[in-house]
Amino acid sequence: MLDETVIESNILSFKEKVEKLSADVGRQVRIVAATKTQPKELLDFIAEKSLLTDVGENRVQEFVQKYDPASGLNYHIIGQLQSNKVKYIAGKVALIHSLDRLSLADEIEKQYAKRGITADCLVEINMGSELSKGGVDPEELYGFVDSLRGFCHINVKGIMSVMPNVEINALIGYYKKFALLFAGLEKMRGGNVSPDICSCGMSNDYAPAIEYGGSNMVRPGRVLFGERNK
Repeated sequence: MLDETVIESNILSFKEKVEKLSADVGRQVRIVAATKTQPKELLDFIAEKSLLTDVGENRVQEFVQKYDPASGLNYHIIGQLQSNKVKYIAGKVALIHSLDRLSLADEIEKQYAKRGITADCLVEINMGSELSKGGVDPEELYGFVDSLRGFCHINVKGIMSVMPNVEINALIGYYKKFALLFAGLEKMRGGNVSPDICSCGMSNDYAPAIEYGGSNMVRPGRVLFGERNK
């Protein structure tokens, strides 16, 4: 059951923490609430109370069920995106976080060209080279971005990653490398490459993501809404 009082308190508390971290690093950090398995009523509540401006869905099927263009929310796709699902999100999402292969880029280009619009995308990086996760290898980032320059309906807005579940010192190392990758991507600016979003950090690791990873976009879920519904 949706406990609106608790959720509102959680969101306001989290926003305060992020604002303090933002002030410490001198960088604005945008919050994209991960609403996987949460009911549409939750998104309605967030919109009605103006608690957050951005929500992210992992699965296109859930996005379709919850999407409400009148809500005023910015919707993000933050999970792995199958090429055959792109048509359901084209023109409806503010940002695709998980562009990681040319076959997906081809389909995004096709579907967005049909509509005469462009897709803002982040390139997902698999920082730990984990088989269970999507994303390009860190060493392949710049080559992959170069291969996207010919796509007229795709804007490369930055990078995203879900870090490995490791102890804090190793995690900080991954975040420092991620920040360096973003700095290198900024040097590639031009044409459809306009990186200004560094998306990393979730409920457990948003603080080191902001401090060490250069994050200006975090994707919390559990810290806002409690454990996911099954």
